[in-house]
Amino acid sequence: MADHLPPIPERPEPDWAAVERRPIVECDEPLVPVSLAPAPLRAYPVYARLGIPGAVHECYVREGVYRRLLAVARALPEGLSLLVMDGWRPWRVQQYLFDTLQETIRARHPELDAETLAARTREFVALPSQSPEAPSPHLTGGAVDVTLCDADGLPLEMGTLFDEAVPASHSAALERLGAPDDAERRARDHRRLLYHAMAAEGFTNLPSEWWHFDLGDPLWAHYGDHPAARYGATRPVTLESRWRRGV
Repeated sequence: MADHLPPIPERPEPDWAAVERRPIVECDEPLVPVSLAPAPLRAYPVYARLGIPGAVHECYVREGVYRRLLAVARALPEGLSLLVMDGWRPWRVQQYLFDTLQETIRARHPELDAETLAARTREFVALPSQSPEAPSPHLTGGAVDVTLCDADGLPLEMGTLFDEAVPASHSAALERLGAPDDAERRARDHRRLLYHAMAAEGFTNLPSEWWHFDLGDPLWAHYGDHPAARYGATRPVTLESRWRRGV
């Protein structure tokens, strides 16, 4: 399916200090629910389904991200769909994920010092931040976690599970295998298909996570070498906020 596509390039992990220096010129695009989308774009709010405290039962993304995701999905080979598992993420959920992963790593590797522990945690979960100058990527509505599904709606094999915090989850990890077996080759090709389909619509990828892509946020500005980000911290419009504007 994707054996003709070029390998996923090796990219360095983000220099978070450099990412945080990227200015944000907010464009005020609204968040929209991915559940509105027609096939072949699907939504499965995985953290809510897992019962993560504070998780929302919808996958919200900025409107520009929504339209690009639809374009990605429509460009996939016949029978495949694009599944969105997470988009805008409340700060409380970001904090929970960071703390949970950090404690898991600490329990398994008690010898790690604080700096190394933080770096290992940030490999897979960004530091929780509500700062207007340096928000966590998922707090902007520009970061999105996605995978590919078959004609029956089942996720394709990608080599590791979503959110599996292991070196094999790095986007280019399967490119390093000298003699992959059939299962590894299929997973590698699926990753290539996802990566190049997303890149064709302007998304950038976080190198440590084959599922994480960015558009318009500071990580996108960093990896895409854009002078500024378009999306800062935001939140969905609530009934209460609508009333406040109207009263």
